[in-house]
Amino acid sequence: MKSKEKIVLLLLAALNFTHILDFMIMMPLGNYLMPYFKISPQQFSMLVASYTFSAGISGFLAAFFVDNFDRKRVLLFGYIGFLLGTLFCALAPTFTFLLLARIVAGIFGGLIGAQVLAIVADMIPYERRGMAMGVIMAAFSVASVFGVPFGLYMANMFNWHGPFFFVAGFGALLLPFLMRYLPKMDEHMKIKENRTNPLVLIREVGTDKDQMLALGFTACLMLGHFMIIPFLNPYMEFNMGFSKLQTPMLYMAGGLATLITSPLIGRLADKVGKHKVYVIMAVISIFPIALLTNLPPMPFYMVLCIAGFWFVVASGRTIPAQAMVSNVVTSERRGSFMSFNSSVQQIFVGLAAVISGLIVVKNPDNSIQNYEITGYLSIFITLLTLMFVYKLDTRLKGKKNR
Repeated sequence: MKSKEKIVLLLLAALNFTHILDFMIMMPLGNYLMPYFKISPQQFSMLVASYTFSAGISGFLAAFFVDNFDRKRVLLFGYIGFLLGTLFCALAPTFTFLLLARIVAGIFGGLIGAQVLAIVADMIPYERRGMAMGVIMAAFSVASVFGVPFGLYMANMFNWHGPFFFVAGFGALLLPFLMRYLPKMDEHMKIKENRTNPLVLIREVGTDKDQMLALGFTACLMLGHFMIIPFLNPYMEFNMGFSKLQTPMLYMAGGLATLITSPLIGRLADKVGKHKVYVIMAVISIFPIALLTNLPPMPFYMVLCIAGFWFVVASGRTIPAQAMVSNVVTSERRGSFMSFNSSVQQIFVGLAAVISGLIVVKNPDNSIQNYEITGYLSIFITLLTLMFVYKLDTRLKGKKNR
């Protein structure tokens, strides 16, 4: 990989770190926010979903114009707005204010993920894209290893506002480097056919079986993965009896493991095939999902091992999945399609949180019931993704890599 590519990937991974951390930190804060604001699991799930739904809507609308602009400019515009929204979250005095701040952060955050993936796909050939996606996805690992535990420890030492101040501050420090080192990404604008009427663009996506399969695949992947995450931390503390000092270690162990395995899985996907690696990781992931949502009494170190293994295989599914989805369209349509794809991601993450909130019931002692049902649903949906990935791989075979 060229040094210029490495610098851009590292900067994008750092940007992704703040973007992902802002989203991830909300879920483990359930056992802080529910008692603090005296809200129900359903209200907490709306805090999680408000960001993803607004991001999904803005990402959908962005699909109609992002390919008419330099990807760098769109990315920076979205990132600055996202940081301001996160700062408002840090300053939120009430549940309603926090809910509105999450919506603002989501509106701008919806522009970020698609642009990051589109830039990577434009820069890196498909033959090396699995490794590049592994580097970008390592941001999830760093957010888990350092960001989420650090954010939770800040919440323990100060209050729940602290993690949002950290994200906004770190992002502000990163901005000058992004402006300085990210190159212009406007080659796609030189293709005249790129400017398409929004209605025509929707019709093109709706009538293209490859794109619809990719979007269906993304929807199921997100729905299955995030079905169990929103209430994992409350379950571990209030049901399993682990302390607020222990539960951040689950994310640290999982993130540290995936920090090592993500680049390796990316290389493996490039070598043996994205489809094969996805199927293996998806099938294996069923077992830790079943265990985590049906835990019998056991020592904390065993729970750490199960959670760490789940993080590894869950990340192992996402890396080849992102590489496959990015190859569905050509460069001149990639920004629009990845915006649609990001919109689907966000909406179905929010939908997963809402469904989980409707299933889970909070007891007077803050323990929760029905968490195992979210695990069964997650397993079913994960198995359903195998059908999508098989059909998508079959249709893409023989097509020129884009």
